[in-house]
Amino acid sequence: MPSKPSANFLTCVARWADIYRAVMFVSVLILSGCGTAGDRAPNKFVRDNTPNAVPANEPLSRYGNPTHYTVRGKTYQVLKSASGFKQSGLASWYGTKFHGRKTSSGEPYNMYAMTAAHKTLPLPTYVEVMHKGNGRKIIVKVNDRGPFHEGRIIDLSYAAARKLGISATGTGPVSIRVINTSALDLKTSEVVLPEAINKGGKIHVQVAAMGTELAADKMADKLRAHHMQSVRVHVTQSNGKKLYRVRIGPLPDVDLAYQVISELNKIGMQTARVVVD
Repeated sequence: MPSKPSANFLTCVARWADIYRAVMFVSVLILSGCGTAGDRAPNKFVRDNTPNAVPANEPLSRYGNPTHYTVRGKTYQVLKSASGFKQSGLASWYGTKFHGRKTSSGEPYNMYAMTAAHKTLPLPTYVEVMHKGNGRKIIVKVNDRGPFHEGRIIDLSYAAARKLGISATGTGPVSIRVINTSALDLKTSEVVLPEAINKGGKIHVQVAAMGTELAADKMADKLRAHHMQSVRVHVTQSNGKKLYRVRIGPLPDVDLAYQVISELNKIGMQTARVVVD
């Protein structure tokens, strides 16, 4: 009968396993995007209106979330919480060179998806990125590490860069803020409207504005058929004419409104917008 391995042997194996995982993590970081030389846009056309990432309250990734890591001699501290995080700086993008490779979180990089890399945010985190020049806003899922270039704060997928308007310039001035997903169901992209919505809330998603009540009711029924909740028709009057606004809400916060818009994009409704009145 073979003898059991000694405690020293098991400790040694465990130590080498930790070293291996650390080396693999740093290797993935070095191979990650971050706008390195030799990268380029895909030959395949990528549309400018790829639907935003749909925020979900996901658990932390098994990989890519050490307390700290070092790349090119610089050490980065991974945030324990992303709550309230905001940042301004340059955004860049990465494309074909890294398409299909593993990201720091272990997910394969897809340059056609709305994802991004950040140096210190927990993986995954959903963020809103606003271009300070053209005013465009997008929502991306941060599932990778980078960019490791001075002054750059976020590395976007090619699809995200196209939608934001920086695919041609390579970089652009942006501000980013973390989207609070605590109100959303774990591991789901379903639209979740809390049972008790603040009655004083004035945040809505406006889907359409119709000239007739019949058309508005048809639109509202279509939304309900897609399991959208809190669909209402608001009637206003201007210059003696009635306008029927199809809205979802009121919603407790803007983050949830963005998630509703993402779900509407998925069913082909691209003109919805957040209104506060």
